[in-house]
Amino acid sequence: MTKAYIFIKAKAGKTKDVAKALLALHGVKAADSCWGTPDIIAVVNIKNERALNDLVLSQIQQINGVEHTETHIVLD
Repeated sequence: MTKAYIFIKAKAGKTKDVAKALLALHGVKAADSCWGTPDIIAVVNIKNERALNDLVLSQIQQINGVEHTETHIVLD
């Protein structure tokens, strides 16, 4: 399994909507709204790095209101 933290910048007024949409995605274990930057920190536990790549590029970055993502893979 691959664990990662994804820092997400959301458009103004969209943080709650983005966090809710994140929680509906397979592999997303938490999506916590924060003050400051980033707006949301998502915790992901997913099969492998290829699946993580698909999750970030094909799903998370396509959510309405997501402006930017920064992915940090946890080391073993």
